[in-house]
Parts: sequence; C-alpha cells; structure tokens
Amino acid sequence: MPLYLGVMSGTSLDGLDIALIQQDHSTSLLGTRYLPMPTALRSELLALCSPGPDELARAAIAEQQWTRLAAQGIADLLQQHELTPQAIRAIGSHGQTVRHEPARGFTIQISNAALLAELTGICVISDFRRRDLAAGGQGAPLVPAFHEALFARAQSRRAILNIGGFSNLSLLEIDKPVHGFDCGPGNALLDAWIHRHKGADYDQDGQWAATGQVQPELLKALLGDAFFQTQGPKSTGRELFNLPWLDLHLTALPRYAAEDVQATLLELTAQSVVAALQAAQQHTDELLVCGGGARNLTLMQRLSALLPNSRVSSTDAHGVPADWVEAMAFAWLAHCCLEGIPANRPSVTGAQGLRILGAIYPA
Repeated sequence: MPLYLGVMSGTSLDGLDIALIQQDHSTSLLGTRYLPMPTALRSELLALCSPGPDELARAAIAEQQWTRLAAQGIADLLQQHELTPQAIRAIGSHGQTVRHEPARGFTIQISNAALLAELTGICVISDFRRRDLAAGGQGAPLVPAFHEALFARAQSRRAILNIGGFSNLSLLEIDKPVHGFDCGPGNALLDAWIHRHKGADYDQDGQWAATGQVQPELLKALLGDAFFQTQGPKSTGRELFNLPWLDLHLTALPRYAAEDVQATLLELTAQSVVAALQAAQQHTDELLVCGGGARNLTLMQRLSALLPNSRVSSTDAHGVPADWVEAMAFAWLAHCCLEGIPANRPSVTGAQGLRILGAIYPA
C-alpha cells in the first residue's frame, strides 16, 4: 500500500509535525515525529511575517534551515519504522506560511522542496495553495477536503474545527458539498500575550486565562473587527490579528490586568468560532476539534458551554489524534496530486473550479 509523509508547521510556530500515512481507500496514521522549532529560527520566521530589511536573503536562509530540520525529522521517522526512502511514494510539504494576503493575490510558504527532495531522496509535493489562488480562490483553508474524506457521516451534521495559530471550520452537512473558512484567531494572540507577560510559549490547558475575568468592553471592541462581519470564503493570518492589532484596541480602553486580557482573548476565540458556525450551519450535531487548541481545557469547556445542543470533543475520540490531523492532510494532498485528484473545494476557497494542487519535485 502506498506510504506518504506529511510535513506541517503552522502559524503557532512551535515546531514541525511529520506524519507517516498509508493511503488506499482510506487513510491510516502509521507514525509521527515532532521537532520543536529552534528558538532562533522561530524568531526569524516570526519576523519575516512583517516587512523588514533584506527580506529576500533572510527568507532564503530561513527556508534552508527549515528544510534541513524537516529532512532530519524525516530521516528519524524512517529509521524509527525501519523504512528506506524508496518505501515512501512522496512527501507533502506545506512549508511555513510567512505571508498570506489573498486580497493582494499572493501567499508565501517557506519550503525549499528541491532541497528537501535532494536531502531525503524522496519525491516532494509542495506549493499547494497558489494554484487555488490563481483560480480566484483564497488558497486557504485547504484541509476541509481531507476533513470530508476522514470524518463525513451520512446521518450526521458535523463540523471540524482546527485551532492552530488561527481557527478554521469545515462544515459537513448531509447531501451538501463541504463548506469551510477561517474564523479568526486561534492560539496566536493567546500565545503572543502570555509570551509578552510570562515568557511562556503557550498557556498550558488555558490555566492562566482561567484566572482572569472576561472584559465585555474589550471583547466587544475585538469582535467589532470587519473580518468577523463577513461570510466565507475568507482566510486570515498574522497580517491582521497580531499584537499591534491588540495593542491598538487596548490603548483606547481602560487598563486591564494581564490575566483579564488573556481570558478575553480566549473568549474571543471561542465566541468567534461559535458565531461563525451558527451563521453558516444552523444546527450542528457534533463539533470535532483538532490542532493545539484541542489541548486547551479552558477553551474546550467554553466551546461546550456555548454549544449546549452539540456534542463537542477532540478528534481523538474518533480515532484520529488531534495533534496530527493537519500533517496527515498534507500527506493526503500529496497523494491527490500524484493521482490527479482535485483537492481544493470552490465552496470553501471561492476558486472558479476544482484544481489539482501542488508542484512536483522528483527524487
């Protein structure tokens, strides 16, 4: 049976996820490897999300560092499972998004696919987003098609919520094409705020947020952003939701305790998801959550409280580890590319039609 690898590093910039899957009529997760993002590389990738000096050279150097890290992780995973490079049909490499501005016609993911093919001896499929963008789409989110393949059930209205740095929904309604879009911030603002005040990379289980009080005036101001007033197709990223965006709102309001801001940011994530879900899919039987946000106990409790008529759980409960869904998705996208299967969904991205995604770099 064909084996594929998926390499994913998301907007949280915490590390690289590598998933080994077997793909035939269904998708099976066989193995995983996680590599923490080196501090210096994380700082540089974060800096590249905003304009700065000597960007082209800095991006090219960071791209090589990211690729060599991915190649090392792949070698470790293959050794762990006693596999040779020849046993893998292809690597699906998402790369690291540093700019995503579909309104201006571009999206940029750092990923030197040629170097990765050279270092691993395996065919690499990358650059999945730009074909959809060229066809008039947002280029994101791309995972709804995989969510549909993995989680669609004939007699259930399901929604799949991925909470990484940003959150996105896939809506799986009976006898309807999959629908999906970005909802807004996931962990990005929460992580940035706790790093500023505590020096931590993330809020473990939402414990710090749980010590604060939601500030209604601040929450109302944040939810007033124009992004939340629009329907999909839509996508977003650090270009919009970042610490300067938050600081701009804070300067116009009373001074709040840092933990109260964290509590309000968590509520922003929860309420923006629920409002988007209810506007797009009036009734949802089940909400399945994946991504790092599925490990935030406080956030999961808020989602459950705001959706009393829906069953809220992580994808773990359905046999798919929440931490690995996105890496699996890009392995699956590599399979679709090589098989000539269109993997975008116009109902999600707004593209003019179905397209085969990805650029192929042979071994």
